[in-house]
Amino acid sequence: MRPVIPYVTAALLFGLGVYGVLRRRNAVLVLMAVELMLNAVNLILVTADTTVRAALPHGGQVFALFVIVLAAAEIGVGLAIVLQLYRLRATVAVDEVPLTERPEPAGRPEHARPESAERPEEAAR
Repeated sequence: MRPVIPYVTAALLFGLGVYGVLRRRNAVLVLMAVELMLNAVNLILVTADTTVRAALPHGGQVFALFVIVLAAAEIGVGLAIVLQLYRLRATVAVDEVPLTERPEPAGRPEHARPESAERPEEAAR
C-alpha cells in the first residue's frame, strides 16, 4: 500500500506555491513561493523513493539533494536580481519591472539626463 498523505501534502504545497507565484506582486514573496514548489517536488521524490523499488538505490534522495542544491543557487541569483532591481527602481514590485526598455537609475529625474543621452526617435523629431 502506498502512503497517500505525503503525496497529498506535496500537491497542496505545490498548489500553494503556484498560487503564490500567480497572485503575489512582491519579488521576494514570489521567490519564496518558488521555493515552496521546489520543496513539494522534493517531498514527492523522497516519498517515491521510499515506496517504489527502483534500479537506482536511494535515487529519489539523490535527486532531492540535487534539487536542494539547485534551489540554493536559484535563491542566490534571484535575490541578487531583486537587490539590483531595488537599487535601480526603489521597489521590488513584480508589476513595475520593465521588460523592454532600460530603466532610469533611481533618484535621477528624467530632465537631468545629458543631451547626448536622448533616444534616437526623440532626436529625429
